[in-house]
Amino acid sequence: MRHAGGVFAWEQSRAIIDIGSNTVRLVVYGGPPRAPVTLLNEKVTARLGKHVAETGRLSEKAAGGVLRALSRYKALLDLAGVGRVDVVATAAVRDATNGADFLERVREIGLKPRLLSGVEEAETSATGVLGAFPDARGIVGDLGGGSLELVDLVDGSTSHGVSLPLGSLRLPAMRAKGDRAFVRTIGKMLAGADWVAEPGVTLYLVGGSMRALARAMMVRLNWPLEDTHGFTLPAEKAMALSRLLARRGQPLKPIEGVSANRLASIPDAAALLGVLLQQLQPGRVVFSSWGLREGVLFGSLDAAVQREDPLLAGVLAFTGPMAVDTALLDAAVRWMADVVPLAATPLGRAALALCLAAGRVEPNLRRDLASDWGLRKRWVGVDDAGRAVLAAALRASAGKGQTPAAGADPWVRLAPPEALAEARGLGLAARLCRRLSAGALAVIEQTRLSREDDRLSLSSPVLHLVGEGSSRDLRELAQHLGLGISG
Repeated sequence: MRHAGGVFAWEQSRAIIDIGSNTVRLVVYGGPPRAPVTLLNEKVTARLGKHVAETGRLSEKAAGGVLRALSRYKALLDLAGVGRVDVVATAAVRDATNGADFLERVREIGLKPRLLSGVEEAETSATGVLGAFPDARGIVGDLGGGSLELVDLVDGSTSHGVSLPLGSLRLPAMRAKGDRAFVRTIGKMLAGADWVAEPGVTLYLVGGSMRALARAMMVRLNWPLEDTHGFTLPAEKAMALSRLLARRGQPLKPIEGVSANRLASIPDAAALLGVLLQQLQPGRVVFSSWGLREGVLFGSLDAAVQREDPLLAGVLAFTGPMAVDTALLDAAVRWMADVVPLAATPLGRAALALCLAAGRVEPNLRRDLASDWGLRKRWVGVDDAGRAVLAAALRASAGKGQTPAAGADPWVRLAPPEALAEARGLGLAARLCRRLSAGALAVIEQTRLSREDDRLSLSSPVLHLVGEGSSRDLRELAQHLGLGISG
């Protein structure tokens, strides 16, 4: 499997096998190290931890299912020539009295499993959150099938990691004892772990059941996005939705993208979140699709690569095959930065790269790029407001730069009007740059967009470079900015 420049070559990819309490999953990653792209994501729901919670042992049936899945994964990876494979096992194997015997059987397949301690699991998941949100500060809560990991994030590092027996497979039996007993039990576990949070911090939520909960919340809110990664709610709103979704005896309607097993876990995950919100008193919650597996990846990177902006790394890898690289982007930023300061920021650079790449797309497909690239494509290192900026810029660059009627675009709920206005300005400037230069680096370097007082000017030492279409784009940009035109 190859892509331009070998970016998606199997031999350059990396695989993570995660032997969890609920599922065993294989994910193969390609693309740039700082913003990996998922080439393959396959799982088997083995519920390895269910029997452990009941008897303390891995059942032979569940273990056999996992071993068959691992044998398939090993054969697939060998034939594909995947360069590196990491295998990690978590709570179910860690807690089982026959966990060591199970790991020996995994080694007989030819894999090299690493059993994570509770603290290692917590800190690795938190490292994944740091990879997705470089400025993250607060608490990470990773809900797996067998355990809940909690860890502090401060100044780019993790600390105070704990693992509690509160996995999604254990919650139904705990809730069956009543809501008051459920709250008391969790409170005692937090106190026993000496866990005290600073009120008002951010609570980052990780794990399949938490993502399913996020999707249910998004459906309730008629949210304009489908991707749960980066979905953010004030704590008060998260509490209200958690109480609503935690009610028992009211089956949830099917949700697109949520399996039946995950759908069934939503009420218990909501109940757990409600207690965590009470006990930890965060100011907001942020859902993260990056967790344990991505923490393994991110933690192995060189410090210089870790410092790269993940959004820009992902966007440039995406636009590279469309002939939009760093050199072209840098030139376009210099070309418009005096007029559109947003272009010089990491988010603005990402938006500009996408707008330039939109010029390589068939015109009849461009009208959907604001949704497809801005709102729906999986980017890392951007929040919902940032996605709205990407979408608004792409919409403008496609020839739809006028301020929309209230509520006309789905992303108007996600960012302040002034941020969307800046984004539309960037999109209009990008369209002018594209039309003027045909997306050619040499042409961009021979022209300049500038502002002097309350007027825009477009200068070039080359005569007749500004055509009718470019003049029209310049007028629309000036009108949007409330400026006149020189010359």
